[in-house]
Parts: sequence; structure tokens; C-alpha cells
Amino acid sequence: MDKLGHVRKNNTEFVEGFYAAGECSCSSVHGANRLGANSVLEALLFGRYVGKTMVEEIDTIALHTATSADAQRMVDEFNWVLTNHGQESVSKLRDELQQSMTDNAGVFRSAETLSAQMEILEDLHKRYKNISIKDKSKIFNTELQEAIEFGHMLDYSAFIVASALNRQESRGAHFREDFPTRDDENFLKHTMAYMDKNGAISLDYLDVTLGKHEVKARTY
Repeated sequence: MDKLGHVRKNNTEFVEGFYAAGECSCSSVHGANRLGANSVLEALLFGRYVGKTMVEEIDTIALHTATSADAQRMVDEFNWVLTNHGQESVSKLRDELQQSMTDNAGVFRSAETLSAQMEILEDLHKRYKNISIKDKSKIFNTELQEAIEFGHMLDYSAFIVASALNRQESRGAHFREDFPTRDDENFLKHTMAYMDKNGAISLDYLDVTLGKHEVKARTY
């Protein structure tokens, strides 16, 4: 995104009417570092910029008519979780996901650990199709919520691992033990990951918006 909150499709196009602020916005001010005070600048300062932008642009954005079909994918997912009668426990699968991501895709990772994690994620995706929840209600059903969230966590984890596997360098909080140095020539760019309806991930890259400071390796 830019400092006004516009979210990019690619290097030349924005998504009309879609804005972001905070750590999800990838505004480039912190690079690949995830430090404890990042949110002060990311959320507070840029949150103000983005809020003002939305107010200024809202009347120029073409509104699209919403229909029930727009929500059908989520409705189908909601109903599938409620009616599925498998043997797998969501909490058990979530524990396996958390532990395996910590072991294989933490700050320190390699092609070997990341490739192993991709295989684990493929297995967890298959097992997720065999879940079942006990609470079948449709009001304040936290078990349903957790099951849906876990399915999305599996997708996000796949994005993280595929992106890390393809980034053959170390940068910020991403340290490849098999590629311990930073590679600005090939990887000074944002990773854009896309998933098709079959779960296959494709990667693209977005230019980094550089400021007045010289780009160089950190030596402190």
C-alpha cells in the first residue's frame, strides 16, 4: 500500500475502495523487522492518514450492488462445518499446526524445514476435511467460529511457508540458515501470494517504496 492506505493488486493497480492500515498494510517503514513498537507508527500515524483518505475519496468510489450470491462461499463454508461428521478434532489439529509451524517455520528456517512443513500442511488440509464439531447451534457458537478460523489459519500458514521457501535470503525476522545473508539485488521486494480454488499457491512480487535513507545491510 501507499501511505494513504490504498491496497495494491500489483505494481500498477490499486483495489478500488479497499484500504489498509497497521501491520497488515505493509507500508515499508519497518522493512522485514517485527519490533514491539511497530504498531505506534503503523496503526496510529498511518491510521490517521488512511482515515482522512477514506473520508476524502468515499464519494468518488462507485458502489456495487450487493447480492446474496456475494456471501454464498462463506455461507457454504459455515454450513459445511455445521453438518460435517468426521473423526478429527479441530483443537488437536490446531495444536499440531502451531507446534509444526514453530518447529519448521519460525525465525530460523531452511529449505529442508520449510519443505517438510509444506508436506505437513498438505496433510492437515486433508485431515481438516474430516473434522466434526459437537455444537450445532447458530448463535454464539464459538466452536463453529474456531473451526472456520482454523481452516483459514491453514491457508495463511501455506502462504507463509511458500513465500519463505521462495525467498532465498535472510532479512529481518526471516532467517534462512541455508541463505544467511541479505540479497537486495533479488529480494528487495514484497511477496504477493495468491491461492486458486484448488489450493495451489502462486507468487508474485511488488516493488518496495524506498525513502531517503540508503539501502544497506544492518551492521549493528
